[in-house]
Amino acid sequence: MKTVLVLGAGLVSRPMVRHLLELPDFRVVVASRTKSKAEELVQSHPRGTALGLLAEDEAALRRLIADSNLVVSLLPWTLHLVVARHCLELKKHLVTTSYVSEGMRQLDGPARAAGVLFLNEIGLDPGIDHMSAMKVIDDVRQKGGQVTGFVSYCGGLPAPEANDNPFGYKFSWSPRGVLLAGRNEARYLKEGKEVVVPAQELFNHRWPVTVEGAGRFEAYPNRNSLPYIATYRLDGVRTMLRGTLRNPGWCETMKAIIDLGLIRDDTVRTGLKDMTYARWLRRFAPGSGDLRSECAARLGLSRDHPVLERLAWLGLFEERPIGLEQGADVDVLAKLMFEKMSYKPGERDMIVLHHEFEVEYPDRPRERRFSTLVSFGEPAGDSAMARTVSLPAAIAVRLILEGRIRLTGVQIPVMPEIYLPVLAELSRLGITCQERIAG
Repeated sequence: MKTVLVLGAGLVSRPMVRHLLELPDFRVVVASRTKSKAEELVQSHPRGTALGLLAEDEAALRRLIADSNLVVSLLPWTLHLVVARHCLELKKHLVTTSYVSEGMRQLDGPARAAGVLFLNEIGLDPGIDHMSAMKVIDDVRQKGGQVTGFVSYCGGLPAPEANDNPFGYKFSWSPRGVLLAGRNEARYLKEGKEVVVPAQELFNHRWPVTVEGAGRFEAYPNRNSLPYIATYRLDGVRTMLRGTLRNPGWCETMKAIIDLGLIRDDTVRTGLKDMTYARWLRRFAPGSGDLRSECAARLGLSRDHPVLERLAWLGLFEERPIGLEQGADVDVLAKLMFEKMSYKPGERDMIVLHHEFEVEYPDRPRERRFSTLVSFGEPAGDSAMARTVSLPAAIAVRLILEGRIRLTGVQIPVMPEIYLPVLAELSRLGITCQERIAG
């Protein structure tokens, strides 16, 4: 009986825990700051255990790791290094769905020496994006071709029937994380030239994208795409871009929100419980006139512009108490957005992951290849976001503990040893990337 320790019981944890509990040779321990959340995941399963754990209690954390064969950290990424160092000392495998941090990368040599695998970026984005891309890229190489252009888009969105608010978006994960991601600079390669997009201009740098079987969206660049040239071993590539998909209208509204200064997190404010949203917003649009008109003037927009309509729908001009004891400005906006833009019972979300490849061969015409995943959540069940983030990790856990993945060190899923069996199992679970080729 193998014991898997799952740290964290957040929005994406359930499919992983339930998948692992269905395997007869696995015992699953779920440890969460809030024990009741862990109990909801385990549901009194005979091979499941729910525990309360404060991640800051390193002595308790170490004891749990020592009693496990493998650890899955679904904690905030800032805590992964703490977990990783204990796993290293105790020679335990570690799986996360987060990007590899510089601190994690520095553990590669020690992990190899200890004979353990620290597998990161095994979720959706990052995760399925890596695996589905490498499957096509390696196939092109085996056929003697070269990928000269790679564009990848990913978005978590409401399913069409649930797309009923003017933002065209609902939250299936942390609103704070979504908002803060909008402050990142972006870099990518286009026709051999590096494009740098300053953070303040991120949402101005957008374009329409149509994905077959999913619809029409707007896209903007996702952070720094350039390191993926080395990650995917695409020497000589002329275009390399990773982008985010949203429904039309999101980008211009987020640009306005950033221009107003509503997502700052550098100062924690008190006295927010009784302060109204309108009074809070007035600090960013000072004046004695109509608040909506003052905001419009500051943004250089008309009072009836769709962006102002969306801000009004959200409730930013209302004399309604915020209800927070304290928080940064981004926390005020995140709370309001989560209240107004969460999924209702029975509503489905939708994941769209779409790759486009430009391929050249020495002895035949160029071709374009595509790989597309469109996945919907289960009404009254797991969201598509939860399934596509946690099931790849759950499958990897099984493969590692069954000895089918024998790699060591700090890894991401770009090797056939990982991506082929994980993608095959995901397809069996109804998460399939459809590939096609065009001349």
